[in-house]
Amino acid sequence: MRSILFVLAGLMVMGLAFWSYQENYKTRDVISDVRSLHGQIGSNHERLGMLRAEWAYLNRPDRLSDLAELNFERLGLLPLMPNAFGRVDQVIYPIPDVLPIIVPIEVGSTPAPVDGEEAL
Repeated sequence: MRSILFVLAGLMVMGLAFWSYQENYKTRDVISDVRSLHGQIGSNHERLGMLRAEWAYLNRPDRLSDLAELNFERLGLLPLMPNAFGRVDQVIYPIPDVLPIIVPIEVGSTPAPVDGEEAL
């Protein structure tokens, strides 16, 4: 009986060792994938910083005004002036629709009987 238990315990230890080695290799693969992803994220952050700097360089006001002047015939762009904006009191807001009165109610008198009801 003891020998069977020893053999079963030995087989269990070998099975657990095999499982742990498989998990170890899976973990190493995942760690290498994570490291490569971190590298890609870092390079993408550098590229994003470069693109933001390039966008800021291309959106300089003096450059844009020169381009607007060069292409005035095609685009018709004018520079923004303070008189191009309106005041708040000049905004025309839409008038809300008046809801129709379906059942009129007289104030100060008894209500009119509805069809099928008796007056009180």
